[in-house]
Amino acid sequence: MTPDAPSPVRAARIDLLTGGITFAAILIFAGTGSRAMTSFVDLVAGNGEGADATLVTAVLLNIALMLFGWRRYRDLTREAGARAAAEDRVRTLATHDPLTGLLNRRSLGEGVANLFGRAGQRGKTVAMLMLDLDKFKTVNDLHGHEAGDTLLRDVAAAIAGLLPPNAMLARLGGDEYAAVFLYDAANPVTVDLVAERLIARLAEPFDLGEATAHVTVSLGIARSDHDCTNGDALMRRADIAMYAAKKAGRNRLVWFDASMERALQARNAVEAGLRSGIPNGEIVPYYEQQIDLATGRLLGFEVLARWEHPTRGLIPPDIFIPVAEETGMIGDLSLSVMRQAFEQARGWDAELSLSVNISPAQLKDPWLAQKIVKLLVETGYPARRLEIEITESALFDDLDLARTIIGSLKNQGIRLALDDFGTGYSSLAHLRALPFDRIKIDRSFVMSMAENSESAAIVTAITRLGDSLGMPITAEGIEDGAIAAQLQAIGCHKGQGFHYGRPIPIRQVRTLLAEQALLPSGRAEPAAPDDAAEAVRRAI
Repeated sequence: MTPDAPSPVRAARIDLLTGGITFAAILIFAGTGSRAMTSFVDLVAGNGEGADATLVTAVLLNIALMLFGWRRYRDLTREAGARAAAEDRVRTLATHDPLTGLLNRRSLGEGVANLFGRAGQRGKTVAMLMLDLDKFKTVNDLHGHEAGDTLLRDVAAAIAGLLPPNAMLARLGGDEYAAVFLYDAANPVTVDLVAERLIARLAEPFDLGEATAHVTVSLGIARSDHDCTNGDALMRRADIAMYAAKKAGRNRLVWFDASMERALQARNAVEAGLRSGIPNGEIVPYYEQQIDLATGRLLGFEVLARWEHPTRGLIPPDIFIPVAEETGMIGDLSLSVMRQAFEQARGWDAELSLSVNISPAQLKDPWLAQKIVKLLVETGYPARRLEIEITESALFDDLDLARTIIGSLKNQGIRLALDDFGTGYSSLAHLRALPFDRIKIDRSFVMSMAENSESAAIVTAITRLGDSLGMPITAEGIEDGAIAAQLQAIGCHKGQGFHYGRPIPIRQVRTLLAEQALLPSGRAEPAAPDDAAEAVRRAI
């Protein structure tokens, strides 16, 4: 309703008044019109003096009022039609997606609730298919949002054409769709067939006019007869199954299983715990020894993150590191562990070094080098005793940014190691393009080299490559003395693994260092004032 439009009550009053005036005009015209017309006919025939002026005026006024009433009736009819059309549009917008014309999330929820009732009456089961397009963002990036909208409409039409009769189809937002229909619980293969046809069809190219789009779909399926009592629960389960399909490799279907929900709840609990555990210092450094293979002398430690949970005890990194990377908390977690390690290690023997692994997600941060240098300055840990380990996979996304970060760290005197060497596809190119100081052989080759001749050959080749490039080699994953002796024989001088001990917390490290007389009795080794000032200057 516009600001100048009359209210519904006022409009009704105006319509009633207009109708009354028109009706009265018609009655007056019926009473006076015949007399005026008779007078006019007499005048034309020469039989009278003509019509009375007052009478003619009344007739003309009556005619005007009737015309006014007719025009008003026509306007009201048009207005009523427009108002009905507007109400229809409002109802449509409230229940349907404006782009595709499909149901929206709200109307789908109402429809699923009704479908649950029908399923109980007919002895059927409700199936919900949750579909999310893979690589849809690529279409938008390459061809623009107009092409993306065209694709969404074409996908909606393709899905609708493959669903059973009376199925409900909705677009939930973005590139996500949901389909719901009834089926016989004893014959779930019918749902599989529908899902498989959808996956096959959506994998075919879509003609967008000036471009062709190639997408696939991740499809999750949930059913109502497995302790699922309402539409919200069914939709949540289908959504969980859809994300499981994405994690499993996309372009596939996955049926919901209760274990998925339990895993999601556990994952969410880990995320919530990390959000409080990182600032509370619950994620602490553990230390894995790095040994001179020839002499057995302790050379330093690799710093590893462990979660000392106040109620659950020690949580291993394979539980919380992936969650930290998914949620973007890995940067704060890593810096927190580094700060603790630098503060704990600055007073150790000056020949002991620390190795810290950098996550691929951290290497996307253009300020990473400055953040690490800032930690060194604030903790007083010498840059020359720090080695940053970077995995090959971390270099794939943005090699130029990686080169900048590595160069900045190198300029501060920090050493760089290429971790998990041999598992990537461009190791030699990275060694040539980036100023690494050390190569770390991936543990998968080292652990199997005693019984696998190919692994032994790879380890030997990497060791010789390091010698030719002037890069020392560190072998990780040394499980027994035989492997250590084999590594020493081929010229590898530094290693780590469970053969030398598992990662240990700081209290055990202090005991170990005290036994080996590697804890100076004097004050902790400070950073040289000039070096610290220079580091701050370069970091700004």
